[in-house]
Amino acid sequence: MPSMTASLNLSRDTGRTGLSTPAASNRLLASLPEPDLRHLSALFHTVTVEVGDVLYEPGQAIDYIYFPGDCLISLLAVAEGRMTLEVGSVGREGVLGASVALGHDLAQVRAVVQRSGTASRIARADFCAEFVRLDSLQRLLYRYTDTLLAQAIQIAVCSRFHVLEARLARSLLITRDRLQSEKFHLTHEFLAHTLGVRRVGVTKAASALQQQKLISYSRGNIEILDSAGLEAVSCRCYELVKDAGPIGMANVFV
Repeated sequence: MPSMTASLNLSRDTGRTGLSTPAASNRLLASLPEPDLRHLSALFHTVTVEVGDVLYEPGQAIDYIYFPGDCLISLLAVAEGRMTLEVGSVGREGVLGASVALGHDLAQVRAVVQRSGTASRIARADFCAEFVRLDSLQRLLYRYTDTLLAQAIQIAVCSRFHVLEARLARSLLITRDRLQSEKFHLTHEFLAHTLGVRRVGVTKAASALQQQKLISYSRGNIEILDSAGLEAVSCRCYELVKDAGPIGMANVFV
């Protein structure tokens, strides 16, 4: 995997939606009371991340916490240093690295940028200090981490018991929801890493979905042509983890 190459924006985030505030493009941060967001924004820098950038490796110290704006980050469990399986993803609805507030200083997964874009980044010490100080941040992140864990468990079960075609459909639907777009770029190699299979398996599953006219897939460029049909092919796991599902991210913002 490539190394982390994020570049810092020259200005800090200031303010809330309607002002110059990349931080507020993150759904979690935008849910905070305005005074708390204004205070936190002064501690953020905006970074740009590119596809393939590795933000964390298992066992690596977490120095920064990331609140994605328009980027998407894949969370990969790693076995024996080379075998991987996606156990979650983080987009504008979430945060990467919040476990440091619970005393976990080392990353447990490999965090790889799936879609390039921007994120608001805060140093670990600053984040932990504000987590202790702000009740609103505590409540939000407790709900988020609980939901993310529930989704990781469900995806692990899905990976063990469901056929690849259904798992691929579920993965594409979740990616669509995170990005809020029917079109995105995912290579066969990246999908193989996330689904824990060989590339040939991804090729066969993607071809099956394409033959059913559910997606178009060419050189990594994916377009969902029939959302309802793709949901029908997917396993029930998507119904559980989608935004409005029983363990969906909408539960974080109640």
